[in-house]
Amino acid sequence: MRLNQLLLFGLFGMIGCGPVPDQADTANTPSATSIIDQARIAHGSSVVDSSTIGFDFRGRHYVSQRSGGRFQYERQWTDTTGMAYRDVLTNEGLYRKINGERVPLSAKDSAAYTGSVNSVLYFALLPYYLNDPAVQTQYLGTATLKGEPYQKLKVTFRANGGGADYEDEYIYWFHKDAHTMDYLAYNYQVNGGGARFREAYNVRTVEGLRIADYRNYKPVPHSMEVAVFDSLFEAGQMEQLSLIETENVTIDR
Repeated sequence: MRLNQLLLFGLFGMIGCGPVPDQADTANTPSATSIIDQARIAHGSSVVDSSTIGFDFRGRHYVSQRSGGRFQYERQWTDTTGMAYRDVLTNEGLYRKINGERVPLSAKDSAAYTGSVNSVLYFALLPYYLNDPAVQTQYLGTATLKGEPYQKLKVTFRANGGGADYEDEYIYWFHKDAHTMDYLAYNYQVNGGGARFREAYNVRTVEGLRIADYRNYKPVPHSMEVAVFDSLFEAGQMEQLSLIETENVTIDR
């Protein structure tokens, strides 16, 4: 799963835009767009638009800085030999510095580093990016998880602007009353394909922004049908693989 083209499209064009409306919406069916809007409010996603957000993830430090449509994303770490790396992604593209010196990158490496930086920030700051103009939404009804009521949305991406992996599918579960995004699932086609289900935990609010860690699961037996992962989770047919932990979060507004 690579999000580089999708997110760059959104980063340049997201301001003032929204997801493609759910064509299945009716007078008696909640609007997928309104569910996402309510979730963004519940999560404090507007903080992302005018703040510098920093956090650690798996030994690397990430920074998101946005203001008036301009952005700068960073990934920083030091390897075992003491070499200091800094990847910087802006409206103009990505560059890498090693020990403070800018180094040339091949097109392949630049795309890979862009995708890696974007992917971490994308998931850490959800549901912020769900109003990207490449997003297509579909309301899938309601579900119950651990006794709580949820509204269920499917998210896919348009081929035009949706990135190399626009065929990947995402499902999000939003609490019907609190409007929080507590579960998500996705499938991907690269490297043989697979699917994952994530459950939020250690939820906290930092300077108005809701931050969560996630338990990361795979379905047992293997399945790519992410729309039924809530039922599989309730039936105990999920195997925990890892923890997705966002640490040392700081926000400067």
